[in-house]
Amino acid sequence: MIQIVDKYIKERYKDNYQQVRDEARLALKTLIARNGKGNDFLGWLDLPDQTPAHLDHLKEIAEEIHRSGDFLVCIGIGGSYLGSKAFIHALYGENHRIKFIGHHLSPLELHDLLDELEEKDFYINVISKSGTTTEPGVTFRILREFAEKKYGDNANRRIIATTDAKKGALRELTRQKGYRSFIIPDNVGGRFSVLTPVGLLPILAAGADMDQITRGAVSGFKFALTDNEDNPALNYVSSRNLCYRDGKAIEIMASMEPRLHYLSEWWKQLFGESEGKEGKGIFPASVDFTTDLHSMGQWIQDGVRNIFETFLVIDHYQKDVIIPADDADLDKLNYLAGKKLSEVNQKAYKGTKQAHEDGGVPTMVIHFDYLDEEHLTKLCVIFEVAVAISGYMLGVNPFDQPGVETYKKNMFALLGKPGV
Repeated sequence: MIQIVDKYIKERYKDNYQQVRDEARLALKTLIARNGKGNDFLGWLDLPDQTPAHLDHLKEIAEEIHRSGDFLVCIGIGGSYLGSKAFIHALYGENHRIKFIGHHLSPLELHDLLDELEEKDFYINVISKSGTTTEPGVTFRILREFAEKKYGDNANRRIIATTDAKKGALRELTRQKGYRSFIIPDNVGGRFSVLTPVGLLPILAAGADMDQITRGAVSGFKFALTDNEDNPALNYVSSRNLCYRDGKAIEIMASMEPRLHYLSEWWKQLFGESEGKEGKGIFPASVDFTTDLHSMGQWIQDGVRNIFETFLVIDHYQKDVIIPADDADLDKLNYLAGKKLSEVNQKAYKGTKQAHEDGGVPTMVIHFDYLDEEHLTKLCVIFEVAVAISGYMLGVNPFDQPGVETYKKNMFALLGKPGV
């Protein structure tokens, strides 16, 4: 179950709540009718693709990688890695068998990975619609050469391409080399692609359960696309837009669980790239509590009041630890003896939320029962529906990203790219 608790914001903005809620409902109707801006990029509403041949091929290769015990090196940037990274980190922590690279241009990180791969067997999953994006393109060129030197003719069997169905440099290279491949649907943008092969191949190769993912998607879309008072996407969007209209231009996503760090990173891309255009949009930021309470906590408590805060809270942990007693009690922590660590973490969350509300920060809470495949998927599709609704409320196209091209043009000119 995913539940949005926004009582504080509803009370604070009670005079305007119904008006904003009605606007959100109209935006939801536009999304369901598929006649709003960017409606040619709504294929994510039909995911995951349940075509048997498609899923069977995907599961077959994922199981091959998982059974082998080899590394899987995923090369991609933005939506081509953040969704799967979020799932894998949430489910397995720092999973040492799934490596992500190609989302930066750091020689240090890539050099260290190459050193590590000298002694390991590995597969490569290169993810790119065009095959010409600089960061993953350069990384793949280096890793492809590395794999070919290590495996010879067998390297092509260890490289899997996720790319356009018919065109682009990576599709052409796939044809030439005979790589196994998957398709990035034309009607699904990168930041919405976690339930396509872009996200599913790494997630399943890490050991995740496809049946749980499917259940989560079906349930999440059912909740998020139904116009009623319990719709978590409508509740979330209504509250965040009320804050935005009151000058709260920054949303801080706060979690008490380090394993949700990359879920927040994925959320930042989803909302930042979808809303931030035409001089509009809420700036998405994130913090990891309690760690960041000893740094950013001061600013949140006493800084400029242009923020609101959304807490991600796991209600039940599948694993827990009991705090022991100590005869000497030098640290004066025996009052916690016998308590579960999750209980202490929960009290830290409640104390933090109350402190920030007292400091003038509007807050809401997203509860989910367990940190598993089903609930993660459900939350992701709720966020996807929510950002589409919110974009329509702002009057922007939630599915394009024209501003991202500017840095590329400048970089190409500085590097002397022909024709630039």
